[in-house]
Amino acid sequence: MRLHNLRPRPGSRHRVKRLGCGESSGHGKTSGKGHKGQKARSGGSIRLGFEGGQMPLIRRLPKRGFNNAAFHRHYAIVNLDDLNAFKAGTVVNEQLLRESNLVRGHFAGIKILGNGELKHGLTIEADKVSAAAREKIEKVGGSITLRDGRTAKATASHDDGELASQKAAAAAKKRSTSKAAATAKSPKEKTPPES
Repeated sequence: MRLHNLRPRPGSRHRVKRLGCGESSGHGKTSGKGHKGQKARSGGSIRLGFEGGQMPLIRRLPKRGFNNAAFHRHYAIVNLDDLNAFKAGTVVNEQLLRESNLVRGHFAGIKILGNGELKHGLTIEADKVSAAAREKIEKVGGSITLRDGRTAKATASHDDGELASQKAAAAAKKRSTSKAAATAKSPKEKTPPES
């Protein structure tokens, strides 16, 4: 194999369709654009869904049901990799992120995701934070405060876990008791009177 022997794989390259090379070429005269009209003109195109001024299909169909898209909240995403640009101990908030061009435009809040590793401790103010990001921030001595005034909790406490298990056991016991009571109250079969 030599450089001058290299060839593309068979079928990977196609001959270019030559247009306007005479009527006998098969693609001559009007070059596959038909005869005159808007679509035959250079730069003449019709937008998707346009029906020549007729009421388009999308407007003729009834609109039913609920669509949550109007109420969707868009959050600006910031990864831990991006925060390494700030010095240790810096308070990172929306204003600083906008000045650094890490976030821009309109959004409902800021969400911190755990992509990459944080090299030093920072004080971060955000609206949402993923569990992985929170763990990495606290690992390097940083802290994260949610914008509504709450401090992000690292993990659920042991007491909370015990309380949840006790509630589940009580609910299961209550279900079994009510089932037994319902069985006991079921009417007995009546015997037909003797003739």
